[in-house]
Amino acid sequence: MIADIHGEYEKFIKLLDRISLKDTDTLYILGDVLDRGEHPIKVLLKLMEMPNAILIAGNHELMALKCLDFLCREITEESVAEIDDEVVAHLLTWQMNGSQTTLNEFELLDRDLQDDVIDYLKDAVLYVETEAGGKKYLLVHAGLGNFSPDKALSEYTVDELVWERPDYGVQYFPDCFTVTGHTPTQYIDGNPKPGYIFRRNNHIVIDCGACHPDNGRLAALCLDSGEEYYVDE
Repeated sequence: MIADIHGEYEKFIKLLDRISLKDTDTLYILGDVLDRGEHPIKVLLKLMEMPNAILIAGNHELMALKCLDFLCREITEESVAEIDDEVVAHLLTWQMNGSQTTLNEFELLDRDLQDDVIDYLKDAVLYVETEAGGKKYLLVHAGLGNFSPDKALSEYTVDELVWERPDYGVQYFPDCFTVTGHTPTQYIDGNPKPGYIFRRNNHIVIDCGACHPDNGRLAALCLDSGEEYYVDE
């Protein structure tokens, strides 16, 4: 299980080698493959070749989806007329969150492959419930915004799943671990090991800041054994 690769292709390939991923294993990617790092589309194309990889949508994938369909359209009077405040807002939000590296690689693809990339992103799931090593896990990109123990997972909005950060001081489920990315562990208050996998109150955070300028690394967690793996260069 890996989160927030953010275009760090070389780190991703090294991490795959380090975890010795087998065809019989399932690799969960907890979102934010895209943006910031140099080769986000290259990472995505690698995942698309891996039948045992499951992509869980992050906020960067959803930002891309809101823009790529529009950017791929032929420039006509009709398409120009559709450029309203909402479209501009989506484009600006994505730009402010590191879209340029994704666009740089995406525009080099032929149109069929561009369509394949967009379809793959659309197929990403919002969360996964699974069991491994005798334990239950909820895998989701950001967390469960506006958490309530009485709230079914299907009742959470997309924003609550891919944007809003959990409260690590509260145990959401006594019998299930909530595994998230989205928040680099360098930014978690009271974390004794910034840049490494964080565990507290049945929360597990595996975004270790692959693009972070200070002690950033790409991390993987094996659910079967609990073993942690890291690549920092």
